[in-house]
Amino acid sequence: MTDESYESPRPLAMIHTVAGLIPELEGLAQEHLPDWKVFNMLDESLLRLTIREGSVSPMTARRLTGMIWSAVDAGAEAVLVTCSSLGGAVERIAPLCPVPLIRIDEGMAQEAVAKGRRIGVLATLQSTLTPTVELVERVSREAGADSTITSEVVEGAFETLQSGDREGHDARVAEGIARLSRENDVVVLAQASMARALERLEPSADDPPVLTSPTLGIAHAAKRLAR
Repeated sequence: MTDESYESPRPLAMIHTVAGLIPELEGLAQEHLPDWKVFNMLDESLLRLTIREGSVSPMTARRLTGMIWSAVDAGAEAVLVTCSSLGGAVERIAPLCPVPLIRIDEGMAQEAVAKGRRIGVLATLQSTLTPTVELVERVSREAGADSTITSEVVEGAFETLQSGDREGHDARVAEGIARLSRENDVVVLAQASMARALERLEPSADDPPVLTSPTLGIAHAAKRLAR
């Protein structure tokens, strides 16, 4: 009779502020992180307050910290925060976290710096644009790259989406992608909700790549956790 050991999947907590993104990210985690079992935590008010205040306030950062520690107390061996607007706070909290704490847009920023010197960053919210630009700048410095970053908020797009007009939102975002594509080697979409706008474009071989965070973020998490 031989001894056999069975190791259960390791628990990974994903902290969300947008409920609609959970199914996509769960599917990507199943694909890229087969040795991990995801459980989700959702608090839409974290993003809502950040939008209202224009940045992550000390109170919001404190509440996010509480969610992260709650995830750890629930058994999480790693935590992934899927809201780009909270990215700066995630980096400040990470050195104190007893398990790996990962922001969703890290992989996207690394890919952008690797693909070109001129990087365009597009968002529909200033509260998301600022931490995304700061992340790309940091990754560029760490890589020793001489990146030039152009950034733009697509005015009115977020309000259009909030009103229920998804098509109008996507049309505005597609126009913004086209503008930044004319001036840059790679374009970064700061919010996962913007990705559907790519379906409205007819890309050619000369167009720069347009990067979104979900797939690149989960793939980056898989690489980091494998280490």
